[in-house]
Amino acid sequence: MATTFGVSLALLLVIVSGRFVGYLAEAAAGDLDAGILFAVIGYRIPGFLELILPLAFFLGILLSYGRLYVQSEMTIMEACGMSQHRLAAYTLVPGLFVALVVAWLSLDVTPAGLNKAETLFAAQKERGDLESLMARHFHPLQGGRVVTYTEEVTKEGEMKDVFLAENNPDAEDGRHLVLVVAERGHQRHAEQEPSYLVLEQGYRIQGVPGEADYQITRFEEYGQRLDKPHPQRRREKVDTLPTGELVGSDQSPKRAALQWRLSVPVLVLVVSLIAIPLSKTDPRQGRFARMLPAVLLYIVYLVMLNGARGMAEDDKISPLLGLWGVHALFTLIAFVLFYWSWILGWVKQHMYSGKLEKVEADGLVE
Repeated sequence: MATTFGVSLALLLVIVSGRFVGYLAEAAAGDLDAGILFAVIGYRIPGFLELILPLAFFLGILLSYGRLYVQSEMTIMEACGMSQHRLAAYTLVPGLFVALVVAWLSLDVTPAGLNKAETLFAAQKERGDLESLMARHFHPLQGGRVVTYTEEVTKEGEMKDVFLAENNPDAEDGRHLVLVVAERGHQRHAEQEPSYLVLEQGYRIQGVPGEADYQITRFEEYGQRLDKPHPQRRREKVDTLPTGELVGSDQSPKRAALQWRLSVPVLVLVVSLIAIPLSKTDPRQGRFARMLPAVLLYIVYLVMLNGARGMAEDDKISPLLGLWGVHALFTLIAFVLFYWSWILGWVKQHMYSGKLEKVEADGLVE
């Protein structure tokens, strides 16, 4: 379990770091409020752990048992009566505990966390035009028709050294450009009426770029109307729904999502059985000899499960037949690997017996 914890921590740090960098880039572009980054990451961690724990437990078995084989400790244990069946039973005890933790995450914690994260993302999309304004960055307003820039934004939301540019909507040829510069500005909120960007102590310059015919107006206060953001209808994602809403549903995406949530804990038990024979290595090879094929087999398992879920969502295959068929296939692979020595011996014995009978039939052996 100590190896599982260490591997889980390392994988979690890698995944969280990569996701955090992506969110940080969105915050730098003004698409996401930097204040919610840690909250979003926190809500997403259960979903990360849901897939990390099976892989970490799988690698933990490979590393732990591989070390025992390399140091010949497993050989001594087998000489003292430790059979493969008893080793599998001992392995499935912590495996069952990990499977229960993964089931708790998959069925309860992960959907709740994803739901809260999606709520934060939806709230970001409904922010006003100036709520994501950053100093020394050009910021589009009114769907890109107006562009503003400010040198500084105080904690109170007041802007200093403001620049604003827009095409004059009243001009017939559409070539007139309006430039506004002001010493400071702020947003004036209104509950019923549209909000305004109020600029103070500045100039409004209107004209055609490249021509000398332009008009300059000095103002004490200038208002730019800001349309209120339209509340977006939140599209409910299947992964954010509580498990209780998925039970008994006749919709293919919900049925597939339910089977996926039930499949992840089973994944832990199946890969535990697969890891036991794969961890058996020769002392001269080292305990990392079978690490690469083992990880590739795990990836194939997970990809096939994900592919079966996608086919079930598209109603191309039954969720029970698709996802549980994959589990049945890899359970069979686990038993083949587990009894590989016995199967190989049985095949060699029958092949030798068949050749001996053929020789006797030809009269070459008295």
